[in-house]
Amino acid sequence: MKAIPFTAVTINDRFWSPRQKTNSEATIPHELAQCRTTGRIDNFAKAAGLMSGDFEGIFFNDSDVHKWVEAASYTLWTHPNPQWEAELDEVIAKIAASQQSDGYLNSYFTLVEPTKRWQNLGMMHELYCAGHLFEAAVAHYQATGKQTLLDVACRFADLIDNTFGPDKRDGLPGHEGIELALVKLARLTGEARYMSLAEYFVRRRGHSPSIFEKELENPDLPGGLGAYQHHFTRDGKFEGHYAQAHLPIQEQTECVGHAVRAMYLYSGAADIAYETDDTSIVSALEALWRNVEKRLYITGGVGPSGHNEGFTQDYELPNFSAYAETCASIGLIFWAHRMFLLRGESRFVDVLETALYNGALAGISLDGTGFFYQNPLASHGDRHRHEWFGCACCPPNIARLLASVGEYIYTQSGEGLWVNLYIGGTANATVAGNIPVKVTQETDYPWSGDVTLTIAPEAPVSFALNLRIPDWCEQFEARVNGEVYKPQVNSDGYLSIARAWHAGDRVELQLTMPVTSVHAHPLVRENLGRSALRRGPLVYCFEDIDNPNEAFQTLSLTNDGGLETTFNSELLGGVTLIRGTGSVLDDAEWGDNLYLDTKPNVKQVDVTAIPYYAWCNRGTGKMAVWVL
Repeated sequence: MKAIPFTAVTINDRFWSPRQKTNSEATIPHELAQCRTTGRIDNFAKAAGLMSGDFEGIFFNDSDVHKWVEAASYTLWTHPNPQWEAELDEVIAKIAASQQSDGYLNSYFTLVEPTKRWQNLGMMHELYCAGHLFEAAVAHYQATGKQTLLDVACRFADLIDNTFGPDKRDGLPGHEGIELALVKLARLTGEARYMSLAEYFVRRRGHSPSIFEKELENPDLPGGLGAYQHHFTRDGKFEGHYAQAHLPIQEQTECVGHAVRAMYLYSGAADIAYETDDTSIVSALEALWRNVEKRLYITGGVGPSGHNEGFTQDYELPNFSAYAETCASIGLIFWAHRMFLLRGESRFVDVLETALYNGALAGISLDGTGFFYQNPLASHGDRHRHEWFGCACCPPNIARLLASVGEYIYTQSGEGLWVNLYIGGTANATVAGNIPVKVTQETDYPWSGDVTLTIAPEAPVSFALNLRIPDWCEQFEARVNGEVYKPQVNSDGYLSIARAWHAGDRVELQLTMPVTSVHAHPLVRENLGRSALRRGPLVYCFEDIDNPNEAFQTLSLTNDGGLETTFNSELLGGVTLIRGTGSVLDDAEWGDNLYLDTKPNVKQVDVTAIPYYAWCNRGTGKMAVWVL
């Protein structure tokens, strides 16, 4: 199985098209301005000797620029813009000029600690920054055909390959990400050394003695020992769980440590398993997937704790204090997509879709210039979006996801074509060896479950068209050229339509999309007795702007069956609302008392729920996903 690349997909619908347009016209320019005003781009110019001055910001700030370049490159393909293509070229020129004669590229170490390269791999993000440079270079070449940044990336990758690996220096990325990036670079260039290096980084991790334990012995560690000791030691002893360095990947069964690091490692490991058919890695990833299903927010958020920006234990999913970093949901999307390519099962795309429409999409405002780093499932009204962060990993990450969402829609193989996400537009695929097929998808998803696909092969050809039946859908109907198609969904979760296809053949899929009440496992203690509303792929929440003067912590839905939906084209960019009747405790009864010795009264209220991704776009206020 191979994903149909973003360059072969065009999106045209009323949900994703406006978001990609906003990404192009608002988010990308906004983030470029932020990278300029915070000195992130100047750091490259200073490292190149093009201007004087000291390094500005955090030591891993290069990665924010690299992710912005990746996002801008994708967006140039979807929304060509000569004016800021020139601005992108200018940024790339500064990055290229900062590259050292031996291929090394990192503005912090070039400017601040030039003699201490590769001495603090655990915390200083050198290999992580390199990985984001490689991903940017691949995207830029695919979108524009320009070689400049790709040449820079290959020179740096050659240096890293000459430095690390068997019979070379022992070293691993403390913050994973370079593994999947090297795979991308290898697939584009055909350079096998890059794939071998990615495999080394995946397989070497977790073995003893650990490179990270050795680094702790350096009293002159770049960046200092404080953060390293905080994350990598317990009671004075080395402990590698924070960076998933406690066991070899083949032996890991539990999602631990920093959530974004974990998602990137599992993604890279899935790439290596895909390339090598290593069943031991696949088995480990399956075990990790079963574990993350016990640590997954209903929104597709992962990592409940701010202490380690990551995982704690099974079923520990607090609402108000949920960390659920935007980057972690994006990383989960990366991992889920690769697991689908490995296994071909819809359960992975179900999670991908949930994270995409909820956990990740909530990380950016509707106008494209406000961001969440954390994504709680309840708020006392003290949360608000920010135009940028000191640690700004999330804004360019969500920008690159929005710009590249096309590559998650379709998959192809010699046996057929898979439709994974229901997003309007067209795709150019190849089936049965070399027969081009154009697929046109028309849908108002996620507001409606009606999808029409028009299949247009260049010549009549037989193949299987596989349509994902989401796990939230209990009833559906499919028609081929107007006739009901009745075969059952296969064990992989897809409706497979195998036939001879001709230009103009039409498939109509109707997915029922009722409002459903979801109940958490009883070990999720915060949600005992509570429920959440979901319709299609969207999780809903209640904001106090729609439900004024009501106590969110005591809100109870009176009658689930009485819930009604209505589409409001004027609200929040156009959303389907859920309306019904609920009840709340009247806190006026308590007065100044903390406790009552009589049963409190409840009062009936009309309630309105909006999609979770759209919360906090009308000012700050209370919010709740789970209600009584």
